[in-house]
Amino acid sequence: MTRLNGKIAFVTGAGGGIGRSICERFVAEGAFVAAADIDAEHAESAVRTARANGRAIALRCDVGDTDSVRDGIARTVATFGGLNVLCNVAGGSTSHDAAVTEAPEAEFWRAIRLDLFGTFLCCKHGLPELIKAGGGSVINMASMVALMAVPDRDCYTAAKGGVVAITRSIAAGYAHHAIRVNAIAPGITRTPRVQAWLDASPGTNPLAVRHLLGLVEPVDVAHMAVYLASDESRAVTGQVLQVDSGVTVC
Repeated sequence: MTRLNGKIAFVTGAGGGIGRSICERFVAEGAFVAAADIDAEHAESAVRTARANGRAIALRCDVGDTDSVRDGIARTVATFGGLNVLCNVAGGSTSHDAAVTEAPEAEFWRAIRLDLFGTFLCCKHGLPELIKAGGGSVINMASMVALMAVPDRDCYTAAKGGVVAITRSIAAGYAHHAIRVNAIAPGITRTPRVQAWLDASPGTNPLAVRHLLGLVEPVDVAHMAVYLASDESRAVTGQVLQVDSGVTVC
């Protein structure tokens, strides 16, 4: 299958479960991929085979640092000749998150820097390259917590709510450049980190059992990313597409 044949994609958070799966699916669909992660070894492992075949590069990139993001985008363009898809996956919550009256302020700013400011910076430096290419697709990573009430995650919820809002505003502002901007909102996704969390507290997460079709797998999110990166979604912009096993409707 070559739904992304010849497209050039920059994927942040490439070393994590969702980011890794997106890199793998993008390469399988014919894309050239720049796998970016704050851990260079994890980025490398995400695209090792494709890198050997000249279809991918691995980059160390801190999405909360302007110079790091600018350099990552520039290296992608220098290597592959342009940019068509910007996929902002880097993010995540931690066990320090809590209700607003209990959460450490440091955790709030950590979540904002990684999830929201990181998305902002990647769009700031990636959009000019999409414009040069004549258009393209931006895929941001939101979350079910931005669409439903989930207590005791007020830092992460604030950051992901901001991702939803900026997705819509950028979509409206850059449509005249033939740029589509959408977000994916996963439910609880069975990444290695999340699986370890579930294993540590079996049966104690009532939200997990509300997933109508079982927990989401990383590849489920990757399939949606392929659709949004492809020309099949040419009339889709400003949307938040839920890959959440129905948790937000029950």
